Amino acid sequence: MLDIGFWELALIGVLALLVLGPERLPTAIRSVGQLVRSVKQTANNLKSEFNHELRVSELHEQLKQAEAKGMQNLTSAEKKAVEELEEAARSVNSTLKPENQETKPESNSKESKE
Repeated sequence: MLDIGFWELALIGVLALLVLGPERLPTAIRSVGQLVRSVKQTANNLKSEFNHELRVSELHEQLKQAEAKGMQNLTSAEKKAVEELEEAARSVNSTLKPENQETKPESNSKESKE
């Protein structure tokens, strides 16, 4: 990434000590550390989102190919993509069912009160 050796870091440290002084140097180091940490975290988040979107795009393309074949004579990659999408649909439906079940009794109880 950055090609900074020991002597370059030592020179930066000495210059920072001279410019900032011993009182403000620890605060500046902490601030720089937090900045570097947040930049790394943002870069990792962007990378994971990009990988996720790439995988979704690949699954979508494989699903299109499977639908074009009429869901018959699928390759192993297409079968796997269909299975992954079915599993994702089941997980979404399972998380939505408890919410739907909670709202249905409320609507029934309101109707019975009227």
